[in-house]
Amino acid sequence: MKLKRFEGNPIISPNPDNEWESLVTTNPGAWYDAEQKRVFMLYRAAGKDPEHVIRFGLATSSDGYHFARAGRDPVFGPSADGFDAGCVEDARIVKYGEYYYMTYASRPFPPGQYWTPKNAVVGPPPRPPEFPQAIRNNATATGLGITRDFKTWVRAGRLTSPLVDDRDVILFPEKIGGKFAMLHRPMNWVGPKYGTDDPAMWISFADDLLAWGDSRLLAKAKYPWEGKIGGNTPPIRTPYGWFTLYHGVGKDWKYRLGAFLLDLDDPSRVLHRTTDWLLQPEEPYELVGHYPGVVFPCGSVVIDGTLFVYYGGADVYVGLATCRFDELLDHLRCCPA
Repeated sequence: MKLKRFEGNPIISPNPDNEWESLVTTNPGAWYDAEQKRVFMLYRAAGKDPEHVIRFGLATSSDGYHFARAGRDPVFGPSADGFDAGCVEDARIVKYGEYYYMTYASRPFPPGQYWTPKNAVVGPPPRPPEFPQAIRNNATATGLGITRDFKTWVRAGRLTSPLVDDRDVILFPEKIGGKFAMLHRPMNWVGPKYGTDDPAMWISFADDLLAWGDSRLLAKAKYPWEGKIGGNTPPIRTPYGWFTLYHGVGKDWKYRLGAFLLDLDDPSRVLHRTTDWLLQPEEPYELVGHYPGVVFPCGSVVIDGTLFVYYGGADVYVGLATCRFDELLDHLRCCPA
């Protein structure tokens, strides 16, 4: 079972006419609004500035395949001086009621052009040990943005601990047992104390979207194509469990995609897990770029029985891969936990 690439890939590429997205357009989050019959996509964008400030652009589609940019300006960017003043990236989108809720990775300082031998900016200048760890290390945090129209935002704050480099944070699209639930990948939760030798996927529950706790190890590397693993797309409710995509980073440093089915009532329980990858980097727009060998989705939607997986290619482009959702679910249900 493999995902099939859209023959029109890449569906979004850097735009030389807009400096803020002239170098990077990648790692798209997406949500399908069934009432409007429209896909909303937030893609990570950056220009050629040496600091490598990262923002979000908005694109929309009525068929899931062809997207139009919503304007010439970014719709969300770093704050002036907050925990996310350096960059915002890798949006994941869910909807509760009338509002869209976006989780996003961030840093207090721009990351610099990390693909160059000597990137122009490598985090913050040296700080004394009394400074908070997150600022000293320019560590990743995850923030929450809330909007009704992708134009006006509530910058709600950070979801993750300032003591943990934590990203790949993904909300479930509904409460479970009266609680919010989220997936996340804390980089420094490794070792015997945590039950995993490599960064892994965890699941947390909370009564409030900014007060998380009760974290449990969900899954760790199991198959040869995996090493570090992390979640990718917001879970989709199916009759058989919560469907979600994840990535594994192999010893060759390539990113490959797999899938889980999690128990509907207790999503900390894995019911099924693909034994082999569904998509791996093979095309030039996945193999050549700022991070070669990456396929990285942040959003997937189902339209008329087809699963649309929107993914970043090599930290430069947006690609699309599809399959019949029922066929993938049938395949996944034959895989062990």
